Amino acid sequence: MAARTGAASYRSALRTPGASAFFLAAAPARVGVAMAGLGIVWLIHGETGSFGVAGLVTGAYAVAETLVGPQTARLMDRLGQPRVLVPLLCAHAVALAALVTLALAGAPTASLMAAGLAAGATIPQVGALSAARWSALLHGRPELPAAFALETISSDAAFLLGPALAVLSATRLHPAAGTVLAGALVVGGGLAFAAQRRTTPAPGGPPAPARMPSTARPRTLWTRNFATLLAVNLALGVFFGSTQVSVSAFADAHHAASSAGFLYGLMSAASLLAGLAYGRHRPHTPPAAQLPLILSFLAGASLLPLLADTPLWLGCALLLPGVGVAPCIIVCSTLVESVVDRSVLTQSFTWTNSACAGGIAVSAAAVGRLVDGPAGTRAGFSVPLLALTATAALTWSTRRTLTATTTAEGPKVVTAAPDPTSAAP
Repeated sequence: MAARTGAASYRSALRTPGASAFFLAAAPARVGVAMAGLGIVWLIHGETGSFGVAGLVTGAYAVAETLVGPQTARLMDRLGQPRVLVPLLCAHAVALAALVTLALAGAPTASLMAAGLAAGATIPQVGALSAARWSALLHGRPELPAAFALETISSDAAFLLGPALAVLSATRLHPAAGTVLAGALVVGGGLAFAAQRRTTPAPGGPPAPARMPSTARPRTLWTRNFATLLAVNLALGVFFGSTQVSVSAFADAHHAASSAGFLYGLMSAASLLAGLAYGRHRPHTPPAAQLPLILSFLAGASLLPLLADTPLWLGCALLLPGVGVAPCIIVCSTLVESVVDRSVLTQSFTWTNSACAGGIAVSAAAVGRLVDGPAGTRAGFSVPLLALTATAALTWSTRRTLTATTTAEGPKVVTAAPDPTSAAP
């Protein structure tokens, strides 16, 4: 019965007028976003022969994406998604064309970094835009967690497919092929997404009666609750970045460097399946109470890679943390939707994405140095354990505040209320 109810929740969410159109339109753009970083790495390395230069350009791209993305989202909250997204996509196409042209022409590193900055500053945060649309369509309805589960599943699928597609395109066709294909998917999918105007959130948020009372949900973005959720996403970024580097170093140390992608892919596959299962079953526990439990599970599961001594055992050890990743992201999305005013939803989802991206960038750089030291990969695998343990402690201490805020407007979207489509065949 639970499986039927969960499947019906997915169907009910996608059958909401306009929902399937924007969700499907976002799919190619998600893959393009997932391809972008590796596409640039292979483009620059293929033309310069230097991974060092490739790292500088990719780093410039990531920094610009992290810092500028929330500011662009703020404009979208004020002016509406289509009015900002269309010119942003045009600027992104120009920036990518400049980057490819400069790389093929053998331009100096400073010029390549400038083009990388422009490309990162103009890439849209597709996941945040889509999450904001789900919230606008399903706010207060029991299908919203299933919609956020669909978001997480589609992102997991994109990041399974995108990097592989970027590498194959760049190595089998041309060094620029991965970047060009990524740009085409982002711009094409983004324009199709922007064309779905019936589901775009109203600029400035919904009319005042549809919002929570100002005492329960302040219109400012920066609250203690939102800071807690940013910290959770930062910790998830640390988990992703440090695990990627540590897994690669572990595989290389065991003379199985080619297995690194497969090992990390096992964790991603476990996350995808866990997200699918989570979205099909509605927990009775409020999300504010679920979050510290999930983070505690993730912290405990992060002990396992420290104990692995072969690539096979490491692959098995990565499955359990993977199981906790998607539910954590889904619960965080649900809580963000609950604790911030709907007039700042797009930028709030973008800030959580940026926090995760920042955690990935910083931890990848730091762990890269750690694994080269005498402690090796054990030091690398200890970083996500420490980050998740600290964040779990933080969420345990703030769970009462989160619970009070998310229940201020009455019934929660994660309650086990009957689904009107549960009787569907």
